[in-house]
Amino acid sequence: MAILPSDVQPYRTTPTYTEKTVPAGLTGRHATKEGVWGAITVVDGRLKLYRLDSTTTPEMIVPGSPGIVAPQEVHRVEADGPEAFHVIFHRA
Repeated sequence: MAILPSDVQPYRTTPTYTEKTVPAGLTGRHATKEGVWGAITVVDGRLKLYRLDSTTTPEMIVPGSPGIVAPQEVHRVEADGPEAFHVIFHRA
């Protein structure tokens, strides 16, 4: 599990998505850009985070415990029932 470094600051937040509105790009294999961290923040329900380069076992993201994605880490998300979430992007 990645942890946000202390020297990064948020610079952009996506809209809040649900299991019905999540873009296909987030459910398929993708990665953040160089120097960009993502904090996947669940507002309601729970979401599966797959870190594709390190494990096949998903991490469950729940309210109050964001899933942190390191720069260029290949990952995807998957609905686990009804949920609402957004992503907060950070950089130095």
